[in-house]
Amino acid sequence: MPGVSARGLSHGERRQLAVNLTRVLALYRSILDAYIIEFFTDSLWGTLPSSWQEALDGLTPPQLATLLLGMPREGEEIRYRSVWPLTLLALKSTACALAFTRTPGFQTPSEFLENPSQSSRLTAPFRKHVKPKKQHEIRRLGELVKKLSDLTGCTQVVDVGSGQGHLSRFMSLGLGLMVKSLEGNQRLVSRARRLDQELLQALNKMDKRHPKVVQRGPRHSPHHVVQWVSPTALCEELLLPLETSGQGSARLLLTGLHACGDLSVALLRHFCRCSEVVALASVGCCYMKLSDPGSYPLSQWVAGLPGHELPYRLREGACHALEDYAERLQKAGPDLQTHCFRAALETVIRHVCPELRRPGVQGIPRVHELKIEEYVQQGLQRVGLDPQLPLDLAALRAQQAQENRVVAFFSLALLLAPLVETLILLDRLLYLQEQGFYAELLPIFSPELSPRNLVLVATKTPLGQAFSVLETEDS
Repeated sequence: MPGVSARGLSHGERRQLAVNLTRVLALYRSILDAYIIEFFTDSLWGTLPSSWQEALDGLTPPQLATLLLGMPREGEEIRYRSVWPLTLLALKSTACALAFTRTPGFQTPSEFLENPSQSSRLTAPFRKHVKPKKQHEIRRLGELVKKLSDLTGCTQVVDVGSGQGHLSRFMSLGLGLMVKSLEGNQRLVSRARRLDQELLQALNKMDKRHPKVVQRGPRHSPHHVVQWVSPTALCEELLLPLETSGQGSARLLLTGLHACGDLSVALLRHFCRCSEVVALASVGCCYMKLSDPGSYPLSQWVAGLPGHELPYRLREGACHALEDYAERLQKAGPDLQTHCFRAALETVIRHVCPELRRPGVQGIPRVHELKIEEYVQQGLQRVGLDPQLPLDLAALRAQQAQENRVVAFFSLALLLAPLVETLILLDRLLYLQEQGFYAELLPIFSPELSPRNLVLVATKTPLGQAFSVLETEDS
């Protein structure tokens, strides 16, 4: 999708973008606030302007992907079957124009052309135990961190929320960086250490068999530490240099691959408050887990704007994968009926137990093979209600006939979701600038593989033209 590039926007332009975003989000708040499972109980279709209903009613899923989300199949022309109301066209254009572009500077990852499960840019040992999505992510972010480390003279990288250590291993054993890994889960740290040893053994074997394949020289495994990082208090362990870093004061680069919720905010605060930290490369995710207040808004500018509030529902919506859903729409598979079935189940739950609203329903397998009444019966059982309750089959069938309307409403909400993510990330950029630092956002991953693909890069001294090096794809 087209959009606005955060790169190169002046401070004033970023402020104005925040103003525009809060105004637009306030205008379409009713769509963003809605829960799709309440489509029938809250008559969500009726909340749309009648002209929108007329334009969207009857559109097939592929038409929604092409006409509403603006994601046609390759080579497909966008042709409207009727004249759309200007207000709906304005929504579509505004959603595209104000969201940060998530299209990286490279084409669809060429690393998977030969084998969709193996990146050709990583040697076999680095691919082992790593799914294709993660292969793409650790390579792209690791290479950016290496360039940023070279540009800023960092002596040590700290990978916060390192999980099983896939990124840390690639940065240390693949790119030669000194890496400390912080992870709060002891089980994950233990596994990371085992994988370190396994990788070292594999690399040593490759050295003997193919001396030119792997760069020779001393190897340093990541230094793994079991450590939870608070979003508010400074973490002393994070700031401690490794003994092998050499003489002189440490210069730290903080990174986090999909640092969840408040963890991404913790990275920002350590960067701002600690002189040892000179650079940051953070990819956030799970915005619904942000503490509110505390982790949003961070900047004084956004905090002062009317309508800046982003409650849980909006932040949760910002985590959906727009490209993935558009692909599902183009395929028009039976899995699209899930939202409609769940909304129908909600009507039955409310009828039986009015005080029970939006209960969590554990995943019902093979929904596409079930009749709607079978789905409802299984859903009732999962929320502790009698699955043998008499059902109004005619009402359920009538609701099932509205599946395309449910999909259309959900698509509208998804069209607006990137604006919420843009405001959250823009707030972080403005916060860093208010502290006197330099910050940019770059689309680093293929959004089809990794929907949360914007990396926040911050430094304490301007990089100038050298910053363009971070945007290039290594050959």
